[in-house]
Amino acid sequence: MKKKMYEGKAKIVYELLDQPDRVLIQYKDDATAFDGTKRGQIQGKGQVNNQVSAIAFELLESQGISTHFLHVASDTEMVCKRVTIIPVEVVVRNIVAGSLAKRLGIQEGLELDEPVLEFYYKSDELHDPMVNTYHIRAMKLASDEEMSTIENMALRVNQVLQPFLLDKGLLLVDFKLEFGRYGGTVILADEISPDTCRFWDTKTRQKLDKDRFRRDLGGVEEAYQEVLRRLAGREVHP
Repeated sequence: MKKKMYEGKAKIVYELLDQPDRVLIQYKDDATAFDGTKRGQIQGKGQVNNQVSAIAFELLESQGISTHFLHVASDTEMVCKRVTIIPVEVVVRNIVAGSLAKRLGIQEGLELDEPVLEFYYKSDELHDPMVNTYHIRAMKLASDEEMSTIENMALRVNQVLQPFLLDKGLLLVDFKLEFGRYGGTVILADEISPDTCRFWDTKTRQKLDKDRFRRDLGGVEEAYQEVLRRLAGREVHP
């Protein structure tokens, strides 16, 4: 038995009535960009994001990084621990792209000497403004101890994912993470997918992520399927 708790732009979250500490997350084919002003569908996206996220979470768990992931329930669904999301989105940047290039006037594609971390207040109404640790402390979004844990975990996730993806012919340009409170500890939540990461081919630097949808580059479905093919050795057939 399940009951819908929340429906967002890319996922639906259901509470499992017989397991109060578990949720069922269903990934959708719906796609949005630019604060929801651009909308569409990417066929098979829900399957790709569900399965790519599962692969990433299983890898991270194997390396000692606690996540909300428990198991895949279907092609588009996974069962996860029920967390209280901390309203701070963390962006880890390895290569200049997207808003960083526009904001600082740096050419897209420049490889950074070390990762850059950015924090954003998770608020649709305010369009997810960038914040720093002083804002986070003033708004009581998270404690200093939690933010230290989040920062360390984000950098550790980057350390684990970069070589794994490089072996699959993918550059991890940047990615967004969300964290939640579970049983008094902070764990990784949300998803890791072509929706939340920028993946470039190592040789051609072809974009294999949501930027193909944002920038009307075409081949969106094919790009998502290519990521899954490289990570799992198989394609999705929606």
